Amino acid sequence: MTTPWLHIVGIGEDGIAGLTPATRAVVDAAEVIVGGARHHDFIEGDAELLAWPSPFNSLIDELTQRAGKRVVMLATGDPLWFSVGAKIGRHIDPAQIVYHPQVGAFQLAAARMGWSMADLETLTVHGRPVEQMIAFIQPDVRLLILTTGAETPEQIARFLTERGFGKSRMTVLAHMGGKDEARFDGVAESWDHDVPEFNTLAVECIAAPDAALLPRVPGLADTLFQSDDTMTRQEIRAITLAKLMPMRGALLWDIGTGCGSVAIEWMRGARYARAIGIEPRADRRAMAAANALALGVPKLDLVDGEVPAALGGLEAPDAIFIGGGLSEAVFDAAWTELKPLGRLVVNAVTPECQTLLISLHQKHGGQLVKLTVERAEPFGSDQRWKPMQPVTQWSLIKR
Repeated sequence: MTTPWLHIVGIGEDGIAGLTPATRAVVDAAEVIVGGARHHDFIEGDAELLAWPSPFNSLIDELTQRAGKRVVMLATGDPLWFSVGAKIGRHIDPAQIVYHPQVGAFQLAAARMGWSMADLETLTVHGRPVEQMIAFIQPDVRLLILTTGAETPEQIARFLTERGFGKSRMTVLAHMGGKDEARFDGVAESWDHDVPEFNTLAVECIAAPDAALLPRVPGLADTLFQSDDTMTRQEIRAITLAKLMPMRGALLWDIGTGCGSVAIEWMRGARYARAIGIEPRADRRAMAAANALALGVPKLDLVDGEVPAALGGLEAPDAIFIGGGLSEAVFDAAWTELKPLGRLVVNAVTPECQTLLISLHQKHGGQLVKLTVERAEPFGSDQRWKPMQPVTQWSLIKR
């Protein structure tokens, strides 16, 4: 049986004094204590004090070199909730680790606000692009956000106001549970507080009648995307995403990504979903990057290259969308890399691509459909139906 040697201990604003007697004994017996400067200020005794290394990825090597010693790592709050504990557990056998959670910022903030944890969204922009919170702005939603710094609440207030949520109530909570605890209340459109660097932000989203509605289900309006008029249209995009099935943490290859509409909706559709857009045109990659930022998925990865050559060396995907550049060689290369249970969807509009899809469908099976959409538009004093270009769609799952 493996004996744990690494203890990851959560601490709050009250430091070591806030630990249970059993956890305090673990810290007192440590031979090595890892943490930030403010964590080490709590420590008495002759243990080796190890600061967070730079780069942070070297931390695993620092820890494994000390395997067998009594090692304690100090982290803020709950080490397994948007904290270092989860990362460590992916690299070191969990059987060698004991976690000692403390009440974290989310629990404390929810208690201060009187909010039920089951009825809100928790997210972090600490050390991450602040824009990723945009995807969570929806009417009547409550958000708890771990921020990047003192400037973050002002940035988020601007995002809210620009999208018609300027009346949203915002509360910054700092140093919760400590002698310097502070609270700052306001609304997004008039936010002007100077707040401490380390803080947690509570937002109650309140939509104006003309607010932008950005649901996480697929099918955002075409007008929300910059494009050169070659994008996958709203109705077709919704069907396409339904076949691609966004899932938590899953990776999409968007081949011929254009303005990025499919990749962006994939990333919005599930927590931590990722996408790589392969697009040879620089102007379209620029549009895709701008759209990703505006719609709250700034981590969209864009690759310059022609397929199938550009696919070499990419992480194997959970789903693939081919919206441009289809050939039999492209399909073969993509299909080979697609993971088991992976989903592949191809949309085609030209006769040549449609003919190829029929051939591929005969060889590999799946579902082949013709999608037609008509939109009503003014015609004099009346309206008429204007048909969009039909799309042939082939979809299948790799078994």
